[in-house]
Amino acid sequence: MAERSKAKILLVEDDPTLGFVVKDNLEVHGYDVVHCLDGETGWQQFMKHNFDICLLDVMLPRKDGMALATQIRKKNDTVPILLLTAKSMDDDKIAGFRSGADDYVTKPFNMQELLLRIEVFLKRTRKVEDSQPVEFKVGGLNFNFNDLILYNDHEKHQLTQREADLLRYLCLNANRVLKREEILLNVWGKEDYFLGRSMDVFITKIRKHLKDQAGVELQTIHGIGFKFILP
Repeated sequence: MAERSKAKILLVEDDPTLGFVVKDNLEVHGYDVVHCLDGETGWQQFMKHNFDICLLDVMLPRKDGMALATQIRKKNDTVPILLLTAKSMDDDKIAGFRSGADDYVTKPFNMQELLLRIEVFLKRTRKVEDSQPVEFKVGGLNFNFNDLILYNDHEKHQLTQREADLLRYLCLNANRVLKREEILLNVWGKEDYFLGRSMDVFITKIRKHLKDQAGVELQTIHGIGFKFILP
């Protein structure tokens, strides 16, 4: 708890009752929470503090959650962003991933689910301490998972945490066919339709980063999944 108590959370939720309940529960579990009722205030608070994770409602006054996520992502490549979405807002979930969000939680949500999602992201943003490698050679680029960067002497790509999680899994399983559900379970922690759509967004981003690397290819195996080709 001592380590987790240091985590600072930006919560932007315009429903004051729900915001109070979420903030109270998070604080009981040791988190430091700043709650804002609109997107513009959320942005102002983001610029004042160093947050470890952002929880953004999609439907917000003054600046919606999607616009706020885009603004935050332009300022900070790595902070995890979770969207709080209504069950019927399926298109917003996909648009949210394109705006820079890493994941979503569907309202009404169970607080235990939210706490687990937050904990997973915070563990991933800390340095990896297991026995698996964290540095990889990807064509002419070096990939450092802990620092979330792809780089060489001439270029540098700062990755989001989710991009780094996905690329690391691909590197660890290079040159073999990976089923979609296998990637989802190992990188996202569960499998559903919208997380599958999210994975496709992040696959596209990784392909963009690696498009000039000779011999490196992220192949789509139709009806099955993907194959990450490394020389």
